[in-house]
Amino acid sequence: MAYEMFRSAPETNAAWAALPAAVRDGVARCDAERLEVERSRVAPELRERITSPVYSVAERFASWERVVRRLEPGWVSDDFYPISAYENDLDSRDSLGQLMKGQLAEAQEGALGRLLSQLDERFVAATVPDPEHALRAWVRPTRTRPEAELGLWWKRRPVRYPWD
Repeated sequence: MAYEMFRSAPETNAAWAALPAAVRDGVARCDAERLEVERSRVAPELRERITSPVYSVAERFASWERVVRRLEPGWVSDDFYPISAYENDLDSRDSLGQLMKGQLAEAQEGALGRLLSQLDERFVAATVPDPEHALRAWVRPTRTRPEAELGLWWKRRPVRYPWD
């Protein structure tokens, strides 16, 4: 499947192409639930115009891949990437973890689970621990949780800031 969302996300594109039918069905269920959430947030006259979720499972994976690629050495881009986008990407990574532990648990051992693990490993390689929370003034977890419950992505900072 060639989705525009896979632009600059080749690993996600490859994983998506190889998904077994059972995982595709699980993803479709997640996306249908997300679509209803997104529709519920707009005026009634606009609801039916929204036919697919902005924050689909595929988009969340592609988004995480794009931020990881952006952090890696050698990334060259002149796209505008504000620090607020980084915060959104970390929050999106939180939602991927929740999906993989919940509705897409059967996908953890397959291509999606491997992709998420590989992207997380690359994220760790492109970041350093941030015990001082140097970015917290700008990058804050959106859910109120104790620090110990936050994913490691909230506790690290990029070696090279992509918003410079």
